[in-house]
Amino acid sequence: MKKISRTIAAVCASSLLALTALTSLSSCGGEKKTADGGVIPLTMYIIGDRPAGQDVNDENLNKLLKEKLGCTLTVNWIPWSDFTNKYPLLFSSGEEFDMAYTATWLNFTSLAQKGAFMNLDELWEKYAPKNFARQTEAAKIEATVDGHYYCVPTLMATYNAYGPIYRKDILEGTGWDGKMESFADVERYCELVKGLNNGMEPLDIYSMGSEWDDTYIASAGYRPSKNSTGDFLFYDPQQKNPKLITYYEFDGVNDFLTMMNRWNQKGFFPKSALADTDSTKIQNGKAALRTHNVDTYQGYGSMHPEWSWGYANMVKYTTHLPFVQDAMVIANTSKHPEKALELWDAITNDREIFNAFFYGVKGVTYEITEAGEEKSMNADLYASSNMWAARTNEFYMPVVDTPADYEPLKASFEAATTATAEEKRAVQFEAFAIDTSKIETEYAACQNVHQQYWWPLELGYVDAKKGLAEYKTMMETAGIEKVRAEIQKQLDEYNASLK
Repeated sequence: MKKISRTIAAVCASSLLALTALTSLSSCGGEKKTADGGVIPLTMYIIGDRPAGQDVNDENLNKLLKEKLGCTLTVNWIPWSDFTNKYPLLFSSGEEFDMAYTATWLNFTSLAQKGAFMNLDELWEKYAPKNFARQTEAAKIEATVDGHYYCVPTLMATYNAYGPIYRKDILEGTGWDGKMESFADVERYCELVKGLNNGMEPLDIYSMGSEWDDTYIASAGYRPSKNSTGDFLFYDPQQKNPKLITYYEFDGVNDFLTMMNRWNQKGFFPKSALADTDSTKIQNGKAALRTHNVDTYQGYGSMHPEWSWGYANMVKYTTHLPFVQDAMVIANTSKHPEKALELWDAITNDREIFNAFFYGVKGVTYEITEAGEEKSMNADLYASSNMWAARTNEFYMPVVDTPADYEPLKASFEAATTATAEEKRAVQFEAFAIDTSKIETEYAACQNVHQQYWWPLELGYVDAKKGLAEYKTMMETAGIEKVRAEIQKQLDEYNASLK
């Protein structure tokens, strides 16, 4: 789970220790009656810690929804501290609710096959026609499981770009050349930060492990099998018939482990990094650099505009992330799927409803600057919704004090997705999604081994040669070959469909 936690951490607050109370429904204002004469109450689940200002948003949103759609919405939150357990139980408990956030990292495909979500074949286009019409063919393919639609993907394109996010201001006057194009540049930067002797950690690494493995193998052109970071199987999309490999089969693994051991010895991160639970070291000025995505870069820049920031993408082939990286599902227990989809159509096509749902109450929880940027009035009260699937390229506003190069960076990533034959080939695999239903036990065992043995190995805490051999042995014991065989079969079938 290491990469899942960190990817979402840039957008969300840190974990609470206990499940927060569910959101209460607030009702007021005039009511637009539906065909049956009533106002339909809908319920949605999202992941995150319930904001203190949720009630204020509910009152404002539900007044609008009653007037425009004849419905209300209760938003329930599953806290970060317990989402790995509570989220799957949500769909097996029999609880009646209507909508929920889902994602590749929340095992969308597996849950769909288990009957957690409603089949949308006869519903999506009919009750959310504007949303359906705007979806790309790739997104519709990704929303399909066993020949049927089971989710509504995000309309906002995101990218697999990954690389250093770093403070530039702290090295002013050191003679630093400002380059950040390679791992050698990262090392030189960290050496200079270490030389400041100001107590700042050069690299931000904590108890959820390192993301440099993902960055390194992506820089060599490999894609993770599950299309997200934190994987242990990879393939080269440029091969005619791509074959899955794991880290101990990667040609560059020895160079990577040697580099990471050297960074360990140079003190770029603490010897106790895996015991450090502080996930806020960058934004609190305790660390200088981390590797992550461009939206995390935006978050840090807007959080501390008084600091100077830089970003570099080290992924060899830039593509979109799967559109089901953020998606909405209708629960199989929903009594009002038609109304839920009508609401979703409005959220993703009506700017007034989107703003009320995603940002809250204008003048209370947020305001819009003259430059068209969103500014939170009080982040402790409410920042924005964690239903990231609602975002669209048109409605999602840049955050105030976003780095000036953020939008140009995204434009360059979009252009790169089809810039060369190699990138076009990589783009073809955007819709590939693995199905672990036949290998759930072995897949979970491999994930546990990966965390227990690979994480300390990649940080140079154990001997590289012995550690790599042990990792290989334990992965084989966990069932990596059965996992590989099943996913390779799926990859072969997908690749054949491209021809």
